[in-house]
Amino acid sequence: MNSTKKIPSPLVSLLPIALLAGMLFATISTFGSDALNGGSQISLLVTTACCALIGMAFYRIPWKNFERAITNNIAGVSTALLILLIIGALSGTWMISGVVPTLIYYGMQIIHPDFFLASTCLICALVSVMTGSSWTTIATIGIALMGIGKAQGFHEGWIAGAIISGAYFGDKVSPLSDTTILASSVTDTPLFTHIRYMMITTVPSLLIAITLFTIMGLTHDGGSTAQEMAAFGATLENKFHITPWLLLVPIVTGILIARKVPSIVTLAISTVLACAAALIFQPDLLREVAEGGSLFKGTMMTCYGSTSLQTDNSILTELVATRGMSGMMNTVWLILCAMCFGGAMTASGMLGSITSVCVRFIKSRVSTVASTVFSGLFLNIATADQYISIILLGNMFGDIYKRQGYESRLLSRTTEDAVTVTSVLIPWNTCGMTQATILSVPTLVYLPFCFFNLISPLMSILMAAIGYKIVVKKDNLS
Repeated sequence: MNSTKKIPSPLVSLLPIALLAGMLFATISTFGSDALNGGSQISLLVTTACCALIGMAFYRIPWKNFERAITNNIAGVSTALLILLIIGALSGTWMISGVVPTLIYYGMQIIHPDFFLASTCLICALVSVMTGSSWTTIATIGIALMGIGKAQGFHEGWIAGAIISGAYFGDKVSPLSDTTILASSVTDTPLFTHIRYMMITTVPSLLIAITLFTIMGLTHDGGSTAQEMAAFGATLENKFHITPWLLLVPIVTGILIARKVPSIVTLAISTVLACAAALIFQPDLLREVAEGGSLFKGTMMTCYGSTSLQTDNSILTELVATRGMSGMMNTVWLILCAMCFGGAMTASGMLGSITSVCVRFIKSRVSTVASTVFSGLFLNIATADQYISIILLGNMFGDIYKRQGYESRLLSRTTEDAVTVTSVLIPWNTCGMTQATILSVPTLVYLPFCFFNLISPLMSILMAAIGYKIVVKKDNLS
């Protein structure tokens, strides 16, 4: 019986995807920026139910298969959810303690507006190479750079695009990155072989992105930016106790990262240090957060709750507002619902049915790489998680690359070019949701300016067309 079990056709398999797209469009049109407060989550759960219903009613797939796939998906992102909650506490404590305001204050004096976007991209690239984590980079130095950019008069989309472009460069090539390790292991490629081969597409993509950011910076009309920055800096000094001692927190964080301390431990220690700094340097602000209560109450609220400090500058007031761990709960809820949908699509066989269509178009080197790229993008959209997408893509194309005689490093590189960098461009993907939440910039607002992320998949296809360092083992060809 099992050998004759039917699988959903690609047309049937597209029904849940079409339903999800329609519901998300209606939800976003109706609720706007409030769509993440529940509407998007309900859309994902409804399409999950639709997928399971089709599989159980027409293809005799037992419910336990769906339950197992969903459970495995959620277990796979459990660490990411914990990191997300700690990042919420970190962002709150780094702000109220004065760490981020201090970085902004000194950063405005060092980074020239003409080269701010290019500098932002390079700084985030270096930090993410050291950390191996785009999430950590964006949640720490990224938030500070966002404040500097706003003070210099840049549009939030451009700033977020520069931050994300740099952060995902490091996330893609760092030997400490979990996606880099995952892509190399799934495709049976030695880690440093994978990293060296990725440089062929990654470095040119970054150079093009930096060039575009430089051009934008040089053409940026600062107008009265100098006066505005001076006023912004004065407001920071009036509200926070700005001191170089606060820079010890990011310095210690950087040392922990260099020592390869696990991300969760590093973020937790950094949060504790920021709490101590807040007690020492910003006791008045903690009392303001606690609305006249104790320092303990203010510290706890900074970690878990929303804070709003009133300043003389409306932009600064908005910038220093934090959401803490509670501000991440809608994102956590959305990720859980997205994992349910991805699990249902996998268990029903619909995901495999749809991606198999791409395999039919493989006839040459370019079509092989292009099919991998588009399949990876589709998996990011359908599963809403880069880790699941990397695993599925590697498994799906592994035998195809072997049969055609290509080295495993070509598949591992294309997997990263297709999946890792594009995950942040999809609003309901775990990465897209997380970075939009951390930076307070909607995914669709920063998407056009994430040049590195947009160029990388195209660069992968271009290198396939050129054939540069792509080796075919003739004896493997049938």
